[in-house]
Amino acid sequence: MGHMPLFEPGGTLKELAARAPARRILIHINNSNPILIEGSPEEARVKAAGLDIAFDGMEVCP
Repeated sequence: MGHMPLFEPGGTLKELAARAPARRILIHINNSNPILIEGSPEEARVKAAGLDIAFDGMEVCP
């Protein structure tokens, strides 16, 4: 399965950050993606854009 780029122009981060205010959670993440490293610059960029990063065992309730 292909993946859209996260940080590049037109990538997932920019597209999701531009949406109406709502909770947005990245869920399809390869286990080697640096956004999963707490305190990494990549994680900080995702959070600065207003998105959450899914984690094992995460439950989402309406």
